Amino acid sequence: MSSTGNNADYNLVDYDSKRSSFSWDTVEKELGFGEAGYEHNIAHLAVDRHATGVLRDVIAFRFIQKDRSRQEFTYLQLKEESSRFANVLSNLGIQKGETVFSLAGRIPALYITALGSLKATAVFCPLFSVFGPEPVFQRLHKGEAKILVTTSAIYERTVNQLEDRLPSLQYIILSDLEEHRSDKVLSWSRLMKEASPDFEIPTTGPEDPALLHFTSGTTGMPKGALHVHKAVHTHYITGKYVLDFHPGDIFWCTADPGWVTGTSYGIIAPLVNGVTSIIDQEEFDAMRWYSILQEQKVNIWYTAPTAVRRLMRMDIKPLEKFNLDSLRVILSVGEPLSAEAVLWGERSFGIPILDNWWQTETGGIMIANYPSMEVRPGSMGKPLPGIEAALADVTEEGFKLIEYPGKQGHLVLKKGFPSLFRAYLHEEERFKKCFAGDWYLTGDLAKQDADGYFWFIGRADDIIKTSGHMVGPFEVESTLMRHPAIAEAAVIGKPEPSIGELVKAFIVLKPGKEPTEDMKLDITGFARKNLGPAVAPKEIEFVSSVPKTRSGKILRRLLKARELGLPEGDTSTLEQN
Repeated sequence: MSSTGNNADYNLVDYDSKRSSFSWDTVEKELGFGEAGYEHNIAHLAVDRHATGVLRDVIAFRFIQKDRSRQEFTYLQLKEESSRFANVLSNLGIQKGETVFSLAGRIPALYITALGSLKATAVFCPLFSVFGPEPVFQRLHKGEAKILVTTSAIYERTVNQLEDRLPSLQYIILSDLEEHRSDKVLSWSRLMKEASPDFEIPTTGPEDPALLHFTSGTTGMPKGALHVHKAVHTHYITGKYVLDFHPGDIFWCTADPGWVTGTSYGIIAPLVNGVTSIIDQEEFDAMRWYSILQEQKVNIWYTAPTAVRRLMRMDIKPLEKFNLDSLRVILSVGEPLSAEAVLWGERSFGIPILDNWWQTETGGIMIANYPSMEVRPGSMGKPLPGIEAALADVTEEGFKLIEYPGKQGHLVLKKGFPSLFRAYLHEEERFKKCFAGDWYLTGDLAKQDADGYFWFIGRADDIIKTSGHMVGPFEVESTLMRHPAIAEAAVIGKPEPSIGELVKAFIVLKPGKEPTEDMKLDITGFARKNLGPAVAPKEIEFVSSVPKTRSGKILRRLLKARELGLPEGDTSTLEQN
């Protein structure tokens, strides 16, 4: 399948040639590095260097508020506002490497907090605004938060009951408070009004800590993945080659910055590449989303599989109702897209949805389908130039690379790329276990075809062992999704002494389809025909929804825990349906 046409002026035209010639050492030249001490700083590269050049009056962020009114910031205005916040931090005594948290929806203060914190060489950590008190406490405590930027409503609902438990938290800044409430609870507007719009970025090293992202654990406390300023090299290159940013582009990343995609690609990558970002403050609404794509003349749209699956369930033909001529690239990340979802994109928009793969720990896109390349529906795509991906046998006995295509193995990445996380905060042993020599162990299983395309199998701890077969849940779910009555599917392994585990499927039917025994028999027959009797689900349960994270990942381990009556572990990132 072709990607987005033959006439586009792609940044990545010849994948093989670029891959063979690419060097991370050349990125600094592309970004215009000189010898100033601040040039590694993410905020300088994302904002300040543009604000003093030809992009100074270009819109960097366009916020669309719930009532459809807009608030815009040019690159020059963003430079001044982020400098004000950097001065706020300096005035409050925040030192290099100390942590600034945000807990808010997609409001301007969140984005200015991110950039101002980076500019001041503090570490920025975003949290989802829907978190309850305990998930917030866990992250603020583990991250040793010094500053928290939030709203009055969230403060009253969540934060004020935590203050006594957080001795390191020095100040809470409320974005909608007109005057300071106390010596600790401060007004954003007053602090910003009193701060200078001029700020000299201090010397910033490439390995200075910059970003902290928490990723859910199966039990206990979430993990805090720490990234450095040099990660911006990956943000820049992936924006150029995968998202295919060009001057004048309008870009919309629907992700909340509480999820790593919303920071790496909702803030940093578009700014470093000098394009305009749309930020919608409202939650998912299909007609609103389609109208924004039309009204804003969006060129590149980066969204989550959760949204794609929701859109697929609706009887809306976007090209019949909306003018989407400007839209040339659609991408998705979070949970691998089934082949049917990619093909649905082709039918609905005239272009396939380009899946890509990465993790909180990798900081940026690692494997992708590119606008200029053939798309193989259901595939993760090929590694980014500068990324060496491979498959390996990983056992208690050792580590061995797999040197031929077609065989399933652990997906591993060679160390050395700039956005690889540098630590799990306060968990050195856990961090060390992620590596075998020069290779980062992703914890995912995949296979690679003879042409170099990678295909996702599943998380290593999700793999189902049934009747001597190793079954990847994504393979089964993708096949089930081809059934005309199925909207969503999630698959787990359920202990069964005679065969090890049986495959159980949780099915969400499309509107108008009834969860009858006849429907169950029809789906079972379809699965046995397409997957074979050993792999097809032996149990089917109809459900109204399957649990997912806000980033779109199906929480199979949560389904399994509920099925077996086990502890559910960390559910703080669970999407609220």
